[in-house]
Parts: sequence; structure tokens; C-alpha cells
Amino acid sequence: MTKLVFMGTPAFSVPILEGLVEAGYEVLAVVTQPDRPVGRKKTITPPPVKVAAEALGLEVLQPEKISGSKEMERIIELAPDLLITAAFGQFLPEKLLQVPQFGAINVHASLLPKYRGGAPVHYAIMNGDQETGVTIMEMIKKMDAGGIYSQARLPITQKDDVGTMFEKLSLLGRDLLLETLPQLLAGELEKEPQDEAEVTFSPNITREQEAVDWTKSAHLIDCQIRGMRPWPIAFTTYQGARWKLWGATPLAETTEETPGTIIHKGKKELWVACGEGTVLAIEELQPAGKGRQSIQAFLNGVGHQVTVGEKLGVAND
Repeated sequence: MTKLVFMGTPAFSVPILEGLVEAGYEVLAVVTQPDRPVGRKKTITPPPVKVAAEALGLEVLQPEKISGSKEMERIIELAPDLLITAAFGQFLPEKLLQVPQFGAINVHASLLPKYRGGAPVHYAIMNGDQETGVTIMEMIKKMDAGGIYSQARLPITQKDDVGTMFEKLSLLGRDLLLETLPQLLAGELEKEPQDEAEVTFSPNITREQEAVDWTKSAHLIDCQIRGMRPWPIAFTTYQGARWKLWGATPLAETTEETPGTIIHKGKKELWVACGEGTVLAIEELQPAGKGRQSIQAFLNGVGHQVTVGEKLGVAND
């Protein structure tokens, strides 16, 4: 029986861990991030992988930083045959990568070499890609740069957001990993080097990237909104107050108004001029200090004072 240590943190990683246990692999320990404060009340909350690992009766290690930690020494002591990571969130030191006889592999939520880094799903949606996927790759010291063992593809629909894609990619990653492992462990699988000329990156989303740029087309703004939902959430501003944008629809209408201008208001409609003469209908938003609400509820409440001709956007405040 192959003995392994699994390393992961968010909900994306949970089906992958559970799939390994169900398939009969001996998981010696699970390594995840420390419990963190969550929400407005800053409630200390365990990561999803910790919850799943404890339910499975597995040993859990939570180093603040894996390099040089007592948790790393514990992994070395366990002497696993293989390390498997899936959205763990930390770099692994060379000393640790050299421990398992079969090395270390990562389940990465992109079609490498595209979107190396911590936010591949966000960027795939924000950039309007029509597909993404999962890569099983060798872990080396350089970020997401190891050889590729296998890949699987998945379409991105116009309704998908980060939440739905994470769910789909998690299951795809689980299935691809379980298909790949027997060949890899039998020495029957050659890894394919990544084409460095095709490399792109997906660094963690910055606060500046969350702000909507109304000079972009309605299509790209819709992609941005879906590519940041359910976190970190795209936003715009109105009279200095922040609106988080949860949902919108690009329309067939065109306009000559300046991007960011409110061009139509109805009982259930709020349309905004975007770049290239396009128009976006805001469907769901969260005004400052309020909950998430439909555009109809917003216009019947705090949004009743919004008027056609006013402008949205950071640059206008």
C-alpha cells in the first residue's frame, strides 16, 4: 500500500483528499494552514481540509510556515512514499521535496503552463477563457514549473463563477489524480516539460484589481464580476460609497455615453454604459453597510435616489 502525506487547505482540496482515502491509499498525515479568523466577527475557523481530515480520523499538521518547522520534521519522520499537494498555499522546501521515493506532485487548477500561481481559476474566468482544466505535475522548487504528468479539460460557461468552477475542477482533479497515480507509481508515466514560451501567471488578486474599470467592454466586466464571485467580489463606487457587484448581464443595446454613466433606470433595471459602446445591466449588488440584494430590492430601497446620468467608478469620486 502506498503511503502518502496530503497537503491542502480550501474546499477545493477536500474531494481530492477523500478520494485518496476511498481509493485505499494510506494517508499518514494531512498538512494544512493554521486556523484563521473569518468574517466580520473574526471567528477562528479551521480550514475545510482540517475538518475533513479530522472526520476521517487522520493526523493533522498546521505549520504557520512549513520550512524548518517541527511539522516538517514530523513529515520526514513519517517517511511517506509520495507527497501530494492541492492548493496548500505554501512553498515546499527542497529538503522536503527530496524525502519521498516517488517525489511530490501537485493538483493544479489550470492547464499549465497557463496560469501558474495562486489564482488560476479567477484569471481564467476574468480573461474570458472558454475552457480551463486541471494539471497533475511534478513539484520542484520553482513555482508550478515542474513536468506535467497528465491534464484534463473543462469548459467555462457564461453562468460559471469561481465558486462553480472550483467545485467542478475539484472533482475533475480528484478523478484525474486517481487515474494518474497507478501509472506514476508503476514508473510507466513520463513527465512532459512545460513550454516556457507559453507561461502565464495568476498572482493573488489585489485590491486594485477588484475595482471595475467601466472603460472595458460589458462582456469583460461581466467576466470580472464572475471571476471574483464569491470572493473577493468586484466593486464600483457611487458618490464615494462602495457597491459590491454580485451579478450583471451584458446587453445587446449600444450607447454613446461615457463609460460608467447610468443610462437607464426602471423598476427592475439599472443599465450602465461600458467601453466600446456596450451596456451592462446590474442584476445583483451589495451597497455599503447592507446585505446582498437583487436590483429590484435595491431600487426599492437605498437605490431609489440613483438617477440617470450619474456616474459610477473610482475615478469619478
